[in-house]
Amino acid sequence: MDALDLARWQFGITTIYHFLFVPLTIGLSVVVAALQTAWHRTGRPEYLRATKFFGKLFLINFAMGVVTGIVQEFQFGMNWSAYSTFVGDVFGAPLALEALLAFFLESTFIGLWIFGWDRLPRRVHLATIWAAAIGSNLSAFFILAANAWMRHPVGFAVDPVNGRAYLTDIWAVVTNPQALSTYVHVVSASFVVAGLFVVAVSAYKLLHRDRAPHPDEPGLFRRTLRAGLVTTAVAGAVVALSGDHQAKLMAEYEPMKLASAEAIWETEGAAGFSLFAIGDHEIGEVGVGRNFVDLEVPYVLSFLATGSPAGEVEGINDLQRRFSEQFGPGDYTPNIPVLYWSFRLMIGLGLAGVGVGVLGLWLTRRGALPRQRWMYRVAIAALPAALAANIFGWVLTEMGRQPWTVVGQLLTAASVSPGVSLFEVAFSLTVFTLLYGVLAVVEARLLLRYVKAGPGHVMPYPRAGEPEPDRIPAFVY
Repeated sequence: MDALDLARWQFGITTIYHFLFVPLTIGLSVVVAALQTAWHRTGRPEYLRATKFFGKLFLINFAMGVVTGIVQEFQFGMNWSAYSTFVGDVFGAPLALEALLAFFLESTFIGLWIFGWDRLPRRVHLATIWAAAIGSNLSAFFILAANAWMRHPVGFAVDPVNGRAYLTDIWAVVTNPQALSTYVHVVSASFVVAGLFVVAVSAYKLLHRDRAPHPDEPGLFRRTLRAGLVTTAVAGAVVALSGDHQAKLMAEYEPMKLASAEAIWETEGAAGFSLFAIGDHEIGEVGVGRNFVDLEVPYVLSFLATGSPAGEVEGINDLQRRFSEQFGPGDYTPNIPVLYWSFRLMIGLGLAGVGVGVLGLWLTRRGALPRQRWMYRVAIAALPAALAANIFGWVLTEMGRQPWTVVGQLLTAASVSPGVSLFEVAFSLTVFTLLYGVLAVVEARLLLRYVKAGPGHVMPYPRAGEPEPDRIPAFVY
């Protein structure tokens, strides 16, 4: 164990933790904006209560995402200064756009939305939440463009004097095919998470509707349950289509990642999709890996990778030999078991979450509620499944790039800060892990507390016989 290993663990832990909040922020911002739009168009108080209720949950998640995201930037200087030196002149552009254009747009209009309920005209106030939602999605795009550049570097050159990359074409960076495809895939997966979050909260409240403080509350959650199910099903279809495109880009730009995710050792035509494999490998300069057991569906991998059931897919052994000749002796394979199972867990858990959305739509057709109480429990369990699918997707994306931080340009072993010690990384890793553990408890308790409190906490129900108030009440804190 050395500083490099611990630095990778630290970045992985903090990134995965941060990404628990990112997809929910991206998707839930639009869901809340849509709910407020429904209230603006219809004037129905249940839509206003739903907006305020899910808006409060959105704000809790947004605040935690901001706090955990700041740590990511500090690590570039702490543990990855050699990487920062190499990519800084390229990364500066998309990250500056993210901070100056997207994040400030998002945070400014969220503030106006929070404090403008009884101060801004309704139409202007509605525009603030849509502006915040657009900011959230723009922020995701610029971050993903920077990340995609690491997997498929374009629009740059390397200074022969100081060995640093510098930007030559910002348009090439933001229109990188990897960036555009990844953005569609990640954002649609975020809407799956947001849809299932709304479904899970609504299912929880309907499961305990006998404890509802007001007779109108079950009707509110019947509508939000249906809205969440529709969001999940539609977004799930986009995830599947964009995932197919991602596989083809992987075959073109990251063939080692695809081969490792499928544990395919030799180049094959008409390659099948592996369902279960057990293998062994001893990678050297020539590469000698093999599977002892491999259950597969014929032709599927070739179709996913090339669009043809007979298309050729390069194997790990051949790629290892080619990269050794191209870049010099070394092991150019990522952690194959991690990639193999991350790929399957991403697909399996993601399909399970989307399947709950489709099943729920069938059970709630014509406005009916599911009679089976188990369905509500399944709907609640689908949320952590979708979050886990997102996490495994990022494990596949980031670990599949190894041993590179910037593919073909900078190895991970050459990216770590040269002066950082094992003790320093171990200390910061311990502190961050403990701190994030505390934050996880705080986040979970806050969300559960306000879910249990219900919409009446942020917008009290009128007493029996009293009309809804004319004045829009501000958030109750």
